[in-house]
Amino acid sequence: MKRIGIIDVGSNSARLVIMEINESNGYRLVYNQKDPLRLALKTDKNGYLTEEAFASTITCLRGFASMCHFFQADEIIAVATAAIRNAPNGGRLVKQVQAQTGIDLEIISGKTEAYMSYLGVINTINVRDAVIFDLGGGSTEIILVRDRKLAESISLPIGCVTLTRASRQQGASGLEDLKVMARLIAEQLAKTPWLENCGLPLVGVGGTARSIGKVEEKRQKYFTAKLHNFQFDLNDFKDWYKGLASTPPALRRRIPGLSSDRADVILGGSTIIKAIADKARSKKLIISGCGLREGLFCQYLHQRTGRPLIIPDILKESQNDMIHLYCPDEPHCRLVAKFTLELFQGWKKLHGLDQERWRPLLETAALLHDTGITINFYNHTRHSGYIIENSRLFGLSHMDVVFASIIAAWHHGINRTYLRNKPYRKLITETDIQDLSKAALLLAMAECLDYTQSGIIEDIEARVNGDMATLTLIAREDPAVELNRLNSMMKWIRKTLGCPLTLLVKAGVPKASPALPGRAPSPDGTDAVRPG
Repeated sequence: MKRIGIIDVGSNSARLVIMEINESNGYRLVYNQKDPLRLALKTDKNGYLTEEAFASTITCLRGFASMCHFFQADEIIAVATAAIRNAPNGGRLVKQVQAQTGIDLEIISGKTEAYMSYLGVINTINVRDAVIFDLGGGSTEIILVRDRKLAESISLPIGCVTLTRASRQQGASGLEDLKVMARLIAEQLAKTPWLENCGLPLVGVGGTARSIGKVEEKRQKYFTAKLHNFQFDLNDFKDWYKGLASTPPALRRRIPGLSSDRADVILGGSTIIKAIADKARSKKLIISGCGLREGLFCQYLHQRTGRPLIIPDILKESQNDMIHLYCPDEPHCRLVAKFTLELFQGWKKLHGLDQERWRPLLETAALLHDTGITINFYNHTRHSGYIIENSRLFGLSHMDVVFASIIAAWHHGINRTYLRNKPYRKLITETDIQDLSKAALLLAMAECLDYTQSGIIEDIEARVNGDMATLTLIAREDPAVELNRLNSMMKWIRKTLGCPLTLLVKAGVPKASPALPGRAPSPDGTDAVRPG
């Protein structure tokens, strides 16, 4: 096991995350801390960081160093962005940080900052073409993504704190404040001709984007507090943005979802986002909870473990991470997932579930169906549902994660009480429940096919013959326990699939072996089991 501390000293705040990597390269966040430094406001008229900036930064990083020591971090990666990068005495601060805290703070360029934010997003949100913006206190990085590749990027020396400060220095207020901000932003966005009318969705990184996401979730009464991959129409944001300039900072603190330490800079940050959206003619905003720090971690994993820098399939990668963290018997989970998908494919005429939508949900539920055992074996299906619902599964929408969790929770039987008092219950239709029931049955059958967790059944063939479902089991020996479990499910199978099921077993069982009840030897050397 290894622990990595990652520190990001930004213009508005400093953050520390500590990531734990296990022996199978599964990872999880074990600590997170934020300190609102506001370095962008702690500069003199010539742009030099003040003594207050030096003192507060060293105090903050001394605390971060203590937490890294307490959590036994093996390595620390620390970077500084716009406020220290742009200050003529930023290098001196870095030297003092090293001398007084032991932390080697690296000043990274705007291009590097943009690239790390791109890595953090592209490896955690399933977008092929988009405009990513990382809006900080002192700079805004804008990245054009085409086919998941970084096509263009730029770091603009304007952020929510510096823009707010610049408008105040010009004595603007109210609507005049907006005009000053709009002019300053337009001067910077003139450097991004490739952004013009691209029509791509925006992916927002940074505190301002997260704040806007929290406000919008409150406005919508969204069913979960998850921010990462929260998506909404930009017109919804623009609706409440209209009244922001005329709302005094003291009253902005009362906006549901907006933290008090953002109230004074939310107008500047929101105005930058609106300007980017207008120039790009974007219609959708996606909030990313992953950015620079996650990008640094992706780079670390790439350099130390060989994991791809750009993950080809982010859902599969996060499934693997969860398996390595929570699954007590990985071969069993993978075999159950294999059988689940073969049942899904072979019986598509019977279940009628959309291939593109349901296949990844079923695979996720199957791979993680036993994660709840890490909490308690008894009633572990509900625990598995809870873990999936609250996990960091990348590559699925929030509602798709919910559906995968329900499938896992129901794989020992459909139980509608599981949905009682769930915040998403009103969003699930009766048709959804019927579809979830079919998916849960397929997973339940697949689990039965490896009930002994010994891999006796090595493969299956699921087909539809007329009005009959058939299932051929290829086994290396007599799968007596698995067959008994399947026979106990026949009523559920017939009710859900709408037809009877015939089982065929191709097994290396001596012909002299006594046949199990309900099973008769077939003329071709296979054994047939038919429901009564």
